[in-house]
Amino acid sequence: MSSPNYETLLGVIRPLGSVLVAFSGGTDSTLVLRAVLDALPGENVLAVTLAAPYTPAFEVAAAREAAKSMGARHEVVAVPFPEAVRDNPPDRCYACKRLLFGLLADRAAGRGLAHVCDGTNADDLGDHRPGLKAVRELGVASPLLWAGLAKADVRRLSRERGLATWDAPAGACLLTRLPHGERVTEAGLRRIEAGEAFLREIGFPGARLRSHGDVARLEVAPDRIAALVAADREHGLDAHLKELGFRHVAVDLAGYRMGSLNETAGNGGVKS
Repeated sequence: MSSPNYETLLGVIRPLGSVLVAFSGGTDSTLVLRAVLDALPGENVLAVTLAAPYTPAFEVAAAREAAKSMGARHEVVAVPFPEAVRDNPPDRCYACKRLLFGLLADRAAGRGLAHVCDGTNADDLGDHRPGLKAVRELGVASPLLWAGLAKADVRRLSRERGLATWDAPAGACLLTRLPHGERVTEAGLRRIEAGEAFLREIGFPGARLRSHGDVARLEVAPDRIAALVAADREHGLDAHLKELGFRHVAVDLAGYRMGSLNETAGNGGVKS
């Protein structure tokens, strides 16, 4: 039996008729895709994952698997590095969203789909998320928000529907690991990605590797800091990160917090 919240979600989706779902494969967009497939005919639904150079490869792979498991039509579109975010400006999220959702809108129009849907939820309105401004300007539909669903609701409904993403850690693009104003290079992004992949491998999903030049600053939940230090002894974490090119490896004693690189840079970037 569907819960009232899920029926509300289906109710805001049905009038859309046909949609392209901006699909990252995360908790929010996975529930949106599941609901869209439940509310509309499958031929009226297309999931699209945009793979920019700063999109973690494991997230793209997870999106492929999630879409396949739901039987959704799915496309992965490679996106070249937008010059507007090459220097990681404080307004990078706005510039990036304007570009990426503009591409999705064009793709939807070309496929005869009436709307683009995203995974914005009600909690996002309380965060500093400049990308939301771009989404609104482009007329993107936000079913979770329209249904009044907060993150806890999204996780509950996802679990009820057997979606593996119900408890997935929050994701964010790799630009959020770098200070504002720093020139972004492909090599730098791949180094961060490789470091976080190793952290996941040794049991720290959701950990952040903040890159400060030749310093890797690691953030995990406060109650996992001791385990992270122990992981160095067991898995050679320090040595592994230095092999990637970092000269120093530091553990942030304050633990993981969203938007830590915004603490000294103003409010220009998304929390992540």
